[in-house]
Amino acid sequence: MTPPPGLSDVDPLDDEDFPLGDGTAESEVLVVCPHCGEANELGLDPGGGSVQEYVEDCQVCCRPWRVTVRYAEDGTAEVFTEALDE
Repeated sequence: MTPPPGLSDVDPLDDEDFPLGDGTAESEVLVVCPHCGEANELGLDPGGGSVQEYVEDCQVCCRPWRVTVRYAEDGTAEVFTEALDE
């Protein structure tokens, strides 16, 4: 699978440096919809890799946005949302 544009320089997931399934990686996060400003709770999948990008629909206004998740070595997740034009 080819990584999304801009993410090809990211090192692949390294099992020795990334806490998979040991309970230390964040698995839920609260984000704000870039369209309507409402809070949305997202379930995260630490086993999906240290960098993930996918499309999610707002739970309130149903408009789509891109979610980018980056896990640090300690299991903390940085989550970014970006509005998608319909």
